[in-house]
Amino acid sequence: MRISLLCIGKTDDKEITSLIGYYLNRLPKHWNFEITEIPDIKNAKNLSADLLKKEEAKLFMNHIDKNDLVVILDEKGKQFTSREFSQKIDTWMNSSVKKVHILIGGAYGFSEEIYSRANEKISLSKMTFTHQMIRLFIVEQLYRADQILQGKPYHND
Repeated sequence: MRISLLCIGKTDDKEITSLIGYYLNRLPKHWNFEITEIPDIKNAKNLSADLLKKEEAKLFMNHIDKNDLVVILDEKGKQFTSREFSQKIDTWMNSSVKKVHILIGGAYGFSEEIYSRANEKISLSKMTFTHQMIRLFIVEQLYRADQILQGKPYHND
């Protein structure tokens, strides 16, 4: 199984980038994890929120094949404990999912096209965080899920 994190824009905070790298190096190699930073839409300030989301959707869809599993990180998504999230990943691995895309949307979220395409909606919190911090949080949770699945002591209940 391959796991991909698709994000709008770059992470320009050096500390966050460093922490993301810390967890990236610890993810299991068999996940073939990759982060794809989709460039921000040019002249976004001149677009309405709906039009901007539609333009971002086109860019997301360029990376997604019809058989890929698409998970969007969305404030209205289902919240999981770390153990429940690890079980979700285990289920994906055991059901022969070949590629999972986890999407982090732009400042206004996702277009209806992305909501329609999504197989799952997950919320990391009811709080709002920067898109850069969300990248760190999801990468850490992926690492934590792997440690839980391996029965290692990283996670404490």
